[in-house]
Amino acid sequence: MVDQDKIKEAVKLLLEGIGEDPAREGLLETPDRIARMYSEIFAGMDEDAGEHLSRVFTVDHNEMVLEKDIVFYSMCEHHMMPFYGKAHVAYIPDGHVVGLSKLARTVEVYARRLQIQERMTGQIADAIMRELAPQGVMVVLEAEHMCMTMRGVKKPGSKTVSIAARGTFEKDVNLQNRFLQMLQV
Repeated sequence: MVDQDKIKEAVKLLLEGIGEDPAREGLLETPDRIARMYSEIFAGMDEDAGEHLSRVFTVDHNEMVLEKDIVFYSMCEHHMMPFYGKAHVAYIPDGHVVGLSKLARTVEVYARRLQIQERMTGQIADAIMRELAPQGVMVVLEAEHMCMTMRGVKKPGSKTVSIAARGTFEKDVNLQNRFLQMLQV
């Protein structure tokens, strides 16, 4: 649960720490705005992806389901700076599927936390495996990290790609390749 009062106090201290005056007209409401923003940005802290994946529909096929180009925004736990990009999620059903929007909601649950991209990729795959019990799952995240763009090495446009494969996707190279080819379409 986000504690907005603690965030407001922290922002006031941060403003003082960088040499600003928290009582300056333009900054008077900044602690409150940031506290509200953090409540939204970190809403995934208290969410369970299982809630979104619990309503399933019976199917009589086991063909790959792919939801690609799911835009996400997250915050790096190392520098508390944004990273953002696209998630691509595929699974092989084993008797049931979930509504496509639920895959996007699952991405959001994990994106709205302090994160590292590699962990987030695995969390999405693991949640789908746990909740849907499909034959396999594969998740690819590609993201730009502001900690590499704005500070440090300063390389805008560089992308980090992370992959998590579970079940049949772990073992079947042809299935992996089919998934990756579908991302190119």
